[in-house]
Amino acid sequence: MKQRVDVALGNRSYGIVIGSGLADDITSFVRAAGYSARGMIVTDTNIAPLYAAQTAELLARAGVEAEVVSVPAGESAKSLTQANELFTRAIEMGLDRKSPIIALGGGVVGDLAGFVAATYMRGVPFIQLPTSLLAQVDSSVGGKVAVNHPLGKNLIGAFHQPDAVFMDLDVLKTLPAREIATGLGEIIKYGIICDADFFAWLEEQCADVLALEPAAAMHMIARSCAIKADVVRQDEREGGLRRILNFGHTIAHAVEKETGYARYRHGEAVAIGMVGAADISVAMGLLGGADRRRIERLIRTMGLPYTVKDVAPDAMYEDLFHDKKTVGGRIHWVLAEGIGKVSVHSDVPEDVVRETLLGLSS
Repeated sequence: MKQRVDVALGNRSYGIVIGSGLADDITSFVRAAGYSARGMIVTDTNIAPLYAAQTAELLARAGVEAEVVSVPAGESAKSLTQANELFTRAIEMGLDRKSPIIALGGGVVGDLAGFVAATYMRGVPFIQLPTSLLAQVDSSVGGKVAVNHPLGKNLIGAFHQPDAVFMDLDVLKTLPAREIATGLGEIIKYGIICDADFFAWLEEQCADVLALEPAAAMHMIARSCAIKADVVRQDEREGGLRRILNFGHTIAHAVEKETGYARYRHGEAVAIGMVGAADISVAMGLLGGADRRRIERLIRTMGLPYTVKDVAPDAMYEDLFHDKKTVGGRIHWVLAEGIGKVSVHSDVPEDVVRETLLGLSS
């Protein structure tokens, strides 16, 4: 059982392959890609013992000797310091402009390895092998790669599309419940921003979704990727439409910063941010109370947080202005007009935002 989702971007187009047992798909792709004989697999200390050796063996069968470079697990690895260590290793290994960099891990590994691939020798080939539900439905698709700065998340980055993305459903079997929930934070977002039927399906199939029942997992991952791929196709570099993918993220990034990128997983912070964005949407007269309750109820049912503890609302408010979506001091809020429809607004009054943040933290 496999599905393919295509990201149509002209000469930067690529396929996303979703399914179980993708070894032959990976080796066939690499063998035909015309890569140099040396490459680098970037992974982390959690994933390396599980999948690094077999991934290196797959690549070797396809004609690429790829050295495994493991970074510390966690958000702290998404730094310029860690990127510089990978640059150094790439130079020492003699990687050239046709040497592939393979990201094997979750979103942190994908963002970091992608940033290195985008900037080493002004850009080298890049393959995503995402191992978390969150990475499969979010960061591995769309070509946004970055590292963090102490003053804000993802502020130093680039657009660099992968050559291919391979999403092996088998790797999800080892995920703990909390990691499944954090992926569901982004999956719920896709229903809110443009697919009311998908949102309703998530409401109806909660048990199968939470258990990652194979057919349910395949459907929600493929649908999430298809939605994101269509948005990216229309607006690759976030000039307009792609902003809708940031629903919940403006507040989420403030939550993550104020909790040291440690207390909440990204999807958990997005869940809190989506509740906040829904509250702002209601306050602005865009969203009805019934839909706002549906959003919070699904977030709760999926085991996600909907408030933030021990964080000062004033500090979160100041963080909003360091977000990369803030232009000219104006925050571009993605707000809901109903389940399945959002719009962008830069006219949200300060008192509405402050009251929302106070409500989230009370």
